Amino acid sequence: MQITFNFKNFEPSEHLKNYARTRFEKLAKYMNSSENMELLVNLSVEKFRQQAEVLMTGESLKLSANEQSEDMYSTIDLVLDKMDAQVRKLREKAKDRRKKGQHTVRAATFTFGEGAPGERAQNIVTSDSYVPKPMSVEEAAEQLDNLKYEFLVFQDAQTERISVIYRRKNGDYGLIDPGM
Repeated sequence: MQITFNFKNFEPSEHLKNYARTRFEKLAKYMNSSENMELLVNLSVEKFRQQAEVLMTGESLKLSANEQSEDMYSTIDLVLDKMDAQVRKLREKAKDRRKKGQHTVRAATFTFGEGAPGERAQNIVTSDSYVPKPMSVEEAAEQLDNLKYEFLVFQDAQTERISVIYRRKNGDYGLIDPGM
């Protein structure tokens, strides 16, 4: 992330520049493509007011915040808190969009009981729901082997589709991929 400082009506000390740089570099850890990000920090003094205005720009991103107080260090901290909140909110939205594509799987176990003569009635014995984890087919086979289940529902990491891997009678594995 490239950080540019502009100072108005005062000469900044090296300590203030270093303090501001280290504080604003913390924003880069929340951004995926931080090498394309630019951060413009405008610090100014008007009588007794210390003002800070920050503008963050990048690919399809533009965030800004401003703050003022009687001390430049606290002004930097206050404006950083505002920027931090905006960046976190943006990151959470992106995370929610990715999670929105996930599907919940419901598994149920049936037993057959005797109903009318010659007919069998289905009874639900257990029911479970979970979000399938993204993994490769090889990982799913290994997981199926370790858990001693008959089948495993998972999200294929390559295709991002819900798939089912199951154990065949001869010991091999079968794969059900609805998008094939």
